[in-house]
Amino acid sequence: MDLGLRGKRALVLGGSRGLGKAVAKALAAEGARVAISSRSAERLQAAAIEAGAEIFLPIDLAQPGHARRAVEEATRSLGGLDVLLVNTGGPPKAKFQEVTDAQWRAGFESLWLGAIDCMQAALPGMRAQKWGRVLVVTSVAAKEPMPALTISNGFRAGLLGLVKSLAHEVAIDGVTVNALLPGFTRTERLVELGTTDAQISAQVPAGRMGLPEEFGAAAAFLASQPAAYITGQALAIDGGWMRGL
Repeated sequence: MDLGLRGKRALVLGGSRGLGKAVAKALAAEGARVAISSRSAERLQAAAIEAGAEIFLPIDLAQPGHARRAVEEATRSLGGLDVLLVNTGGPPKAKFQEVTDAQWRAGFESLWLGAIDCMQAALPGMRAQKWGRVLVVTSVAAKEPMPALTISNGFRAGLLGLVKSLAHEVAIDGVTVNALLPGFTRTERLVELGTTDAQISAQVPAGRMGLPEEFGAAAAFLASQPAAYITGQALAIDGGWMRGL
């Protein structure tokens, strides 16, 4: 299937490793021109080469205004923007009574305001050109809260409402907005933590962790021309882990 992504201009936030790098690689493989950003400057250049990205932007999305700056720099460098992957790191684990005010504010800045800032920066150009794809990486925890992930459970669930609301506003302009909900995926982070398929096989009907390239393929399809009639949706890539609707 031709996904119609050749020559499209994409920005992948958090693209130096894990799910972000997998999406960047999948888009580049389809002929898209890709920019990636990450706060880890030392990983960025190597990741850009591996993923086939043209541009890498060392930007810390946890800092106020930096997500907007990433969009503006990518748009300037690529000559426009067609695809935006909103992807921020997860906040620390903590039960509700353990979360500090500073942690709530940091989560709000990165998970909520960071997402809003980059979408506000990207959407005017997409709407003007009558074509755009916004993909928001959340988590299965957005629909089925996980123990001790209080900050993530709260803010990521709110992002699903934002995705649905925004999708209704911009669909008439040829812009789609969808959420991607990853489950247990064999990223560098889980490998570093020593997480294995054997440890989670009883929790996941597929009996294994997902592969980053499987997540990347799902994202590339939602970014594609054939997916133009899919918007306002939350797609779980979780091997069947999520039991609810």
